[in-house]
Amino acid sequence: MIKSYKLRRIVSNTLIYALLIILGIIWISPFVYLVMHSFRAEGLIAVDYLVPREWTFQNYIDLFTGAGGSASINFPKWFLNTLIVAIFSCIIATVSVLMVSYAFSRLRFKSRKKFMNVGMILGMFPGFMTMIAIYYLLKAMNLTGTLVALVICYSCGAGLGFQISKGFFDTVPRALDEAATIDGATKNQIFWKIILPMSKPIVVYTVLTSFIGPWTDFILAKIIMGDNIEYYTVAIGLQKMLSNDFINTYYKQFLAGSVIVAVPITLLFLKMQKYYVEGVTAGGVKG
Repeated sequence: MIKSYKLRRIVSNTLIYALLIILGIIWISPFVYLVMHSFRAEGLIAVDYLVPREWTFQNYIDLFTGAGGSASINFPKWFLNTLIVAIFSCIIATVSVLMVSYAFSRLRFKSRKKFMNVGMILGMFPGFMTMIAIYYLLKAMNLTGTLVALVICYSCGAGLGFQISKGFFDTVPRALDEAATIDGATKNQIFWKIILPMSKPIVVYTVLTSFIGPWTDFILAKIIMGDNIEYYTVAIGLQKMLSNDFINTYYKQFLAGSVIVAVPITLLFLKMQKYYVEGVTAGGVKG
């Protein structure tokens, strides 16, 4: 009986691991192709073989120097634009999310539950539903085609994503707040000097999620920027490289650019993966 159970368990685990390996190969194969062919020397666009026959670093050099291409393709400028937008949006959104989350977790005020429910309901609607309205509001303020408009869009509504952070703050003992209050600390001092230094996992989680959105977004950035190519982000710029006018010249540089774009996010996750997981799991409690 025991041997039969062990055999079934071994067969079951083998099938599960085999399935996971197959799914992993399917998932990672496009990225492997992307990285390999970003170093490909031969050919202009796509080739009918998987492994490049000649390898070179020239595609990355041309990407940042603009050698042999059009002056309208300026990847370093687009990369800088995206970095600026992502950093400012990340700072504003992180502070906003953490403050709103702490307020809902610790403070008890009239209509608190109603505000939380409204925030969760609004968060269920997909962002593209409001993009046209946002565009015309920004146009009325003469902000379309600017990096300021992108920072406003990415950071102003960030407070609605308070659920995970609130769940984390709910796990922090209230005795800390009470002890600090007895010592004369205000709510503001308790948040900045006591609770926040103890909340590294959720801070890291919020920073990562606030940075990734602006860094990878395409649709909203494209609508707001329009034809203002000088302030394109990397997502719009990479899409432009695949247009009919540029694909024959910039296809391999597009592959190199796609790899470059993935580097900051990958490094952030590798460095902060531990805290990211802790933030997600600790923030999943009901409160």
